Parts: sequence; structure tokens; C-alpha cells
Amino acid sequence: MVNKISNRETLIWLNSLNIGNRNMEKIMEQVPQLMELWNLSANKIYDLKGIKSNIKDKIIQNRNEDYFNRLFTSIDKHNIDITTIFDKDYPDRLQYIYDSPKVLYRKGNFDEKDSLSIAIVGSRKSTSYGKWATEKFVKELVKLDVTIVSGLALGIDSIAHKVALEEGGRTIGVLGNGLDTVYPKKNKDIYEKIPQNGALVTEYFLGVPPLAYNFPQRNRIISGISLGVIVIEAKEKSGSLITAQHALEQGKEVFALPGNINSIFSRGTNKLIKDGAKLIMDIDDILEEIYELQSKMMEKKSEDIDVSELSPLEMEVFELIKEGPIHCDSVASNTGLDISTVYSILTILELKGMVRELTGRVFTLSD
Repeated sequence: MVNKISNRETLIWLNSLNIGNRNMEKIMEQVPQLMELWNLSANKIYDLKGIKSNIKDKIIQNRNEDYFNRLFTSIDKHNIDITTIFDKDYPDRLQYIYDSPKVLYRKGNFDEKDSLSIAIVGSRKSTSYGKWATEKFVKELVKLDVTIVSGLALGIDSIAHKVALEEGGRTIGVLGNGLDTVYPKKNKDIYEKIPQNGALVTEYFLGVPPLAYNFPQRNRIISGISLGVIVIEAKEKSGSLITAQHALEQGKEVFALPGNINSIFSRGTNKLIKDGAKLIMDIDDILEEIYELQSKMMEKKSEDIDVSELSPLEMEVFELIKEGPIHCDSVASNTGLDISTVYSILTILELKGMVRELTGRVFTLSD
């Protein structure tokens, strides 16, 4: 038997045998210390509940040092990094989705910035309208330091990744195959560039081909990593709609670009809107639904404002407004100033072009 193998390495070994995440969960429930699988008797393995016999056979047949060594030699040869549920860099949001991936193979790195990420997906045959809209939203999101997540497919996905990189932003491409296969081959250039400022990610081991079944599966990871999903263009039956469905099941925001009712590439997005997805016309439509992006926008706006000549009281009020739209009564309450003084300071800040009044005596930073 193989000795000194960790729980993490055992998890990777199970994944390489194409043992699914839910089966891994069942195994871990019954064998909390996964490494013990290497030394359990065949009878004990066959006693595992809820696991099919063919999977148990697979575990027993590949429980040898030769297979284990070839497995990790192959990983090293292809310069692949691995993130598992036992690792600190495992994306937090993925832990809570249904059928969460236990092992992720990657080229490139996850980053703390990726906590602020939006998925952009759409048709493989994009129209000029879809291309324009993708570029527009990617550029605006990258300005807010948002990581763009997509599926590296032709069309909208490729445009989203490409524009994110061109704008100096981070992007994550989620694959439906092993990292030793570039699919589609036309995306070889993007495939090679993404790890320089983002990551290529897949739950599939080396050698797994881009099978049709894999792509609906990988879509749950695209939505799972992200705060929300933007669907740019989609036919009535489209993988992008599967991603949107995963997002809804995961409690994520779904946004859809409205389109010409005569266009087959807008039927899917128009139906999403009809069924309750948020119609998007500009970046504000996204900001309205995602608090984290509102905070980032306010932070960006405040960075562009010169506060060097503000008095201490003006600065105190300005700092409150920086945190988000606030009612003048709340400003008075938080600062301890009387309402007439607050109004006077707010008027000065308005004249300086630093804040503006919304309806109902609510103040926010100027655009």
C-alpha cells in the first residue's frame, strides 16, 4: 500500500478516477480521514453505503503507488496548480453551491480581488450588437476592479475575456475539459494570456475531452464564483440560460440584455427578462442590485475627488456620504451637528460639485 499520502492528495486521486463530487461527499462522510482509503480492506470499501459497485471497483483497482506517481508526474509536467476544499485559496462562494467541486485544476491564480466578480455569458455566434454590449459592460466593470468570469467559448465569452485583458482587468475562464486541451482551438491565444492576469479553471482532470455533457456542469461553477450573471445574447435553448438557471438556484442576481424581438439571438434574453431577470441598459442597472459594486463605485468616485481644501466638519460629512447615499437627518444624527449646520455644509459640498441631492433629502457623491 502507498504510505504518507495526505487527505488532500487522496481527494485529487479520487477526482482523477472521475469519481463525482457527491460520491466524494458520501465517502468523506463515512471515511472522514480520506487517507485511510489506501489501507482499508476491500471488504470495508465494499461496505461503503450509497456508492455504486463500479466506483468501489475503481478505487480498489487504482489503489497503487504506480498510478499515484504517474498521476502527480503528469500534473507537474503540465505545470498545473490545484486548489481543493482543503486549501485556503478555495473560492468561498463555491463551498455553498449544490454539487460543489472538491478539486479545481488551474493555470494562473485566484486573487482576493476575485471576490468582486461578475459572469458574462452569451451566444457563440454573437451579433455586432452583442459584441458592442459586451465590450461596454466589461470596460465599465473592469474600471470598478471587477473580475470577469466566463466559459472561454467562442462568441460572447471570448469577447468578454479578451476585452477584460485588454483593459488591464482580471478574468477567469472556466473550462469543460482538462487543462491539457485547448478548446476551442481558435481561443489558443486567449488561453495562453488569461493565466497572466487571472486563471483558467476546471474540475476535470487531464485528458478529459470537451464532452457536451461537461458544459452544463461547468456552468454552475461560472455562476457559483460570481456575484451575478449577465446574459448578453442567447437563443431560446442555450447554455447561457443554463448558467442563468444555476445562478437563480444559487441565489445570485441574473441580468439580461434586451434585444430585437425578431432576432433569434435575443429570444433567450428577452424570455429571461419576461420571467423576472433584471433588464440592463447601463452599469447603474447592475449597481442597483449588487451592494458590493455600489461600495466599489463610491470608493472610486471618492478617490477622484480632491478633499485637500475641506474643513474638518466638511470632511466629517463627506466621509459619511462616501459610504453610500444618506439622508440629511442621518448625517445630523451621526455627526451630532444641528440640522441647519448640516444643511449649510451639504450646500457647500454641492456648490463644490462633490455631492448631489437625490429625492427625499438624500445625498450621494456626484457623478
